[in-house]
Amino acid sequence: MSQALNPSSAGGSGSGGGAPIRRDYGATADSASVMPDVNFTSPGGSSGFSPTEFMSLSEDIGHNITSVLNSSKQLEKQLKFIGTPKDLPALHEKIHGINTKTNAKVETTRQDLERLKAVVRHGDRQQKLQWEKLTQEFQNVIEKYSSIQKRISSAARQSYQQLVTSDQEAEVNARAELLQEQRQAQASMQQEHDMLVERERQLSQLAGDVIDTHQIMGNLRTLVLQQGEQLDLIENSIDQAASHVEEGRSELAKAARSRQSYRRKILILLVIAVIIGLIVTGIVVAKFSS
Repeated sequence: MSQALNPSSAGGSGSGGGAPIRRDYGATADSASVMPDVNFTSPGGSSGFSPTEFMSLSEDIGHNITSVLNSSKQLEKQLKFIGTPKDLPALHEKIHGINTKTNAKVETTRQDLERLKAVVRHGDRQQKLQWEKLTQEFQNVIEKYSSIQKRISSAARQSYQQLVTSDQEAEVNARAELLQEQRQAQASMQQEHDMLVERERQLSQLAGDVIDTHQIMGNLRTLVLQQGEQLDLIENSIDQAASHVEEGRSELAKAARSRQSYRRKILILLVIAVIIGLIVTGIVVAKFSS
């Protein structure tokens, strides 16, 4: 796992500089949220491998994965307070704030993985393996984060139902025992009713914060399979190149042997010509001498 998220990277890849915050992740039976468009189509425009962009994207993704993991730990701590005397509106607002920031980081990280895939398409095998590692880490962290969100939503719903039951019982008892203090009882019930309305609103927020990981996981698996096919093509190309190199070596060796044979023939012809020249010269000299 990458190092802990620093403030500058958190602000740049979270709710400040990346994609806009989308608060309609997930869906439940009582929420009208629209499912997010989690689409892993590869962006265009990448014409070559950029080591600087690769390092920058890898670091941002690692930081965001660490941040999402830390958010999961924070949500686990808040989950322990739901259904206890500390289960107050401030607790639900805090959980909603964590979900909002983390959901934005999830979306930003998904987009960064798409960009990184486009970058490593022109990189080497090591960069592609790094992309696969980051994708797997992101998948594992998202599964844990979504699971905690669902547990919080379920616990909040159960706590809400208990409050409704308790409120109904309190209302019956108040009408039977406090008829003389009707105005005070009505004011108290109104306050409790307002609290229930606020709690229901917060419950809808928590339900809307839950990320639907099914489509994300499917798209991640598709990307991993595509990356595996690209690696197979690279290995086949390497094998073919090695075969061509070996054939080239064989042709060069044949050419070298042919050149050596040609040189030997030329040398033999030169020697023969010199011998013939010497013989002719001897004959000429002998005739002149006689």
